[in-house]
Amino acid sequence: MGSHHSHEQKDGEGGSGFNTPRGGSRRGATPRGSAGDTEKPEKPQPTSMVPVEKLGKLLAQRSQKEDGVSGVTEKSFTKYLFPMYPELARQFYRWVHRAGKCRNQHIPLSVFRTHCEKILGMIDDNAIIETYVKMFATEADENTMEPSGLRSLLYTSYKLSMDHYPEGPQTCLMINRTLSSVVNGCFNNKDAHSVGFVVRWLNEHCHRLVFPVHRYCVHMLATRHRDLEAAVESPCSGAGLELATPVLERSPWPAAPHAKDALLPLSVAWLLAGAAPPLYSRPLQALGGGALASAAWLARLVCAVPVHWVPLYASGDHGLGANRFLHHTLAYRGPTLVLIAAQEALVVVASPQEWRESHQYWGGPDAALVQLLPTFAVLERGPKLLYLNTSIRGYPLGLRVGADPRKPALSVAAGFDALTLRGVPFAVSSIEVWGCGDQASRETQLEIKKWQVREAERQSKVKLSAADWIDHPDRYLLELAGRTQYNTSAS
Repeated sequence: MGSHHSHEQKDGEGGSGFNTPRGGSRRGATPRGSAGDTEKPEKPQPTSMVPVEKLGKLLAQRSQKEDGVSGVTEKSFTKYLFPMYPELARQFYRWVHRAGKCRNQHIPLSVFRTHCEKILGMIDDNAIIETYVKMFATEADENTMEPSGLRSLLYTSYKLSMDHYPEGPQTCLMINRTLSSVVNGCFNNKDAHSVGFVVRWLNEHCHRLVFPVHRYCVHMLATRHRDLEAAVESPCSGAGLELATPVLERSPWPAAPHAKDALLPLSVAWLLAGAAPPLYSRPLQALGGGALASAAWLARLVCAVPVHWVPLYASGDHGLGANRFLHHTLAYRGPTLVLIAAQEALVVVASPQEWRESHQYWGGPDAALVQLLPTFAVLERGPKLLYLNTSIRGYPLGLRVGADPRKPALSVAAGFDALTLRGVPFAVSSIEVWGCGDQASRETQLEIKKWQVREAERQSKVKLSAADWIDHPDRYLLELAGRTQYNTSAS
């Protein structure tokens, strides 16, 4: 099954952004152009990946010792391979058992090796998504996915991202609401969908949320044998995948990212990081050589909550209105996310570049309109979606988003107090703006604001000549107040 998300490998990276580890080169192979081309080739040897071979033997040994079974049991698989994620272990084991058409409850060593090598060898994005959707499909039919299965898959991805923060595991009180929004967006009150439908929906809306699960599985399959060989059997062992998920910067206003009433709680930030174009999750900065390659690899490792996202504007603290929005948002020369809460709806306007006022639609190919609540969906994305006008006469006033100027998907009124989303009117309750550029973007904006303040102060201290002061209206007001002498030095 093809996918427009799939792409050719570059610089050793596959579609999922993870280099497939192999234990060594194939035995019996000789380089081209060497003397070995004229010699009699050696007898072909099995080309199994060494890490999987070792892992399978170690799990089989523990299954034999603890369960008296010749093969790999679900108990040993869960206890020694995925000790921190029993649900992932159960679904993974069930997928291997079903794909291998095992007759007994345990998995033969050859079946375990074959399907784990298949996981390690995946590089196509669409194949990865389809595999894990099937992994979490219903037990009765691997081609049918229920809402509970998709929810379990997404929650596993969320847990993997949150558990590997440098400061320790993170949590969010809004995670159930966030997951329900995504599941409702996919199933729309249906009891089940085909696996193909769910794969297409994920590809269209939030396909990158699946990749953390795959990368974690690849990591464990490729490295877990080291801990088992060293007899590290603690229930907490094996969790040493340093995903280095960066922490969202704390907000300076009361509605902090972790607060209950914030528009961008941690789970919503995680969802946006996986659904918005990669531009918003990677700061635009000049890196060179190995630093650039390392940053790109790290950005693709998990659906990270980007550390470089900084709060620019919050209506609850700065006031709700077009002038307040412009004051805090203009001059930020980087991508931004504008979150607009209107009654039960929450939408995000993703701008890939600096906001500006114009009577024409503008924006690069990474511009997007995303609905987060009550159901999640990427409504529109593409170039020339954005429109902002608060002063140009003869043209519509307010903020608009949509490919069709005559019927935009989102229309915010000039006063920023009401909006229309796909023809349905709402009253705006709050707005937040988050900057997604590098630190230099924020520093440049602050410098511009300081310059504007200095210019305003300078222009307010204009000296008047004596002739101008005689006819100045302020002189008349001072005389009415009883002050007729203006040279304080003479008094």
